[in-house]
Amino acid sequence: MAKLLLFFTFVAEIIGILLFLFVTLGQYGRIMNEVHVRVPATTANLGPGFDCLGIALQLYNTTTVWRVDAGDSDEMAREAGNAFFRVADVKPFAFGWKTEGGVPRSRGLGSSVTVRLGILHGLNELSGRPLDKHSLFRICSDLEGHPDNAAPAAYGGFAVAPASGPVQCYAVDKSLAFVLLVPSCEILTSEARRVLPRAVPFGDAVVSAGNAAAIAAAFASGNYRKLAGCFDDRLHEPYRERLMPWIPSVVAAARESGALGGWLSGSGSCVACATLVRPEKIANAMLVASGLDECLAAVVRADNSGVRILKKRE
Repeated sequence: MAKLLLFFTFVAEIIGILLFLFVTLGQYGRIMNEVHVRVPATTANLGPGFDCLGIALQLYNTTTVWRVDAGDSDEMAREAGNAFFRVADVKPFAFGWKTEGGVPRSRGLGSSVTVRLGILHGLNELSGRPLDKHSLFRICSDLEGHPDNAAPAAYGGFAVAPASGPVQCYAVDKSLAFVLLVPSCEILTSEARRVLPRAVPFGDAVVSAGNAAAIAAAFASGNYRKLAGCFDDRLHEPYRERLMPWIPSVVAAARESGALGGWLSGSGSCVACATLVRPEKIANAMLVASGLDECLAAVVRADNSGVRILKKRE
């Protein structure tokens, strides 16, 4: 009788183990069909930090990526998909996607990164997460051609992202506000880069390098008052003023109203300012100084989280 009881106990344990494995493997074996990825807008360059400094903002796009029988994506999505499947060594599959949210296109707020990074993270989730966040950032940076938008969008906060070398990120306190002047006109990155010179005077390079270093030190230390006077740039903004002549007057008006300083956000057309005081007053001053008939101003804070997976559906 004791042996029979022991036998049934053993059988019950085996059945329990098999049931556990069946449920567990079933969960892991499910194929994810749809993913929602939230990516923050960014403001890059910050004046002299050309192609290497950026900040993530509490302004978002959400990209949804899902499996389909046959994909028909545009060039940006196709490039992101091809790059992901190549680096992840995953068998390619067709996918659909859409992006919704408040980040305007071609205004220098990282709209292309919200799409690329959203698709990359979406495909990564659909594939069972073969790549980590850093690898996905690197793919996005390569697709963008520079890391200044991709780094803060990926990691959040203020990012120092040299072309080679590790990314350094620092959380930005909510006491620092960012005022955005967003014109109705779009500026293509390719167009804004065409007006840049092949070389700049040595003295101008020195001024910009010093200011970029001062900006990084102020954000790293959290002593934001030391940002005042550090956003002067000699590498790209003077040459882009021919496309966006409102830059100097808008920045000057912001500083007169209490801002620490301002810069052309990314390649434009948006102008951004940082302030510790009176952001609404600064926003109004920027609107008046722009002389533009159609534009809006917004006050936002930094996003310290970076890209986030919001929802998955099997």
